[in-house]
Amino acid sequence: MNTHGLNKSLKNLKYNWKIIDNKIQIKVEFKDFVTAFEFMQEISKECIRINHHPNWTNSYNKLKISLFTHDLQKITDLDFKLAKIIDHKLSEYKI
Repeated sequence: MNTHGLNKSLKNLKYNWKIIDNKIQIKVEFKDFVTAFEFMQEISKECIRINHHPNWTNSYNKLKISLFTHDLQKITDLDFKLAKIIDHKLSEYKI
């Protein structure tokens, strides 16, 4: 995916996703640890369903998600598909 395609796809996402270090990244803050963990559990099911997994870190109520296609070592349409799933789920959490 070229730079123009990346920027266009990035603009189609609802939340504050950014391209950092050749990955699509977002930082999210939830009301508490339990809510952050519940969100991660829900997203993990979607990751299994589409066979695509994020790099993410969790610290109490904060979650940092990085997406890129590991085997190709670049951002692909699959990353944007997962980002849209995450966006939709964030909307349900009223983030």
